[in-house]
Amino acid sequence: MTGSIITVAQQKGGSGKTTLAANLAVGFLRQGKTVALVDTDPQGSLGRWFMTRVEEHPDATVGLDFATSSAWGITYETRKLAGACDIVIVDTPPKADSDLRPALRVADLVVVPVAMSHVDLWATEGVLDLARREEKDALVVMNRTRARTRLAGEVAEAAARLEATIAETQIANRTIYAEAMGKGLSGAEGRKTPARAEVDALSQEVADRLAKG
Repeated sequence: MTGSIITVAQQKGGSGKTTLAANLAVGFLRQGKTVALVDTDPQGSLGRWFMTRVEEHPDATVGLDFATSSAWGITYETRKLAGACDIVIVDTPPKADSDLRPALRVADLVVVPVAMSHVDLWATEGVLDLARREEKDALVVMNRTRARTRLAGEVAEAAARLEATIAETQIANRTIYAEAMGKGLSGAEGRKTPARAEVDALSQEVADRLAKG
């Protein structure tokens, strides 16, 4: 059976794509799935996270693979990895349409993180439009949320007006996510925290959406 491919995309930088990709990977590992990460961003942040994990937590790399790819090599790379893993997660750079489209074409699901700002939300419209042109299912994830603030309410209300599905699970603006990334870990690892519950819930929600096809 061929694994499912998830492309994490957002044309605006600073939306938390790489952090979300890493946390989803660990969330799927916690479900007992095998996962491959593909970094198409020249900045290489996901690769740095993976290598830190290899060096500092080698036992935590069981069931986890990693590769880099250019935009135009993504079809070959994801097809190869999907033949060996249950889930392939592609992290993309904030790029122009022509560079992002190959990663969208290979996806079974496009996950679009939106940080708590109207600017992020505006950028999301472009990604969703590209996903629609490629006839790809998309899931918008509210990221770095701040509960009970006026901005959070405004952004959530505006997001609801998008022609897209908004994930029920939101990822809060928690320090543990940044701290964990620097250690090659995710917010779901270590002691039981609200971050672990968020990662597990989002991973399950994404898995359920993939299962629906």
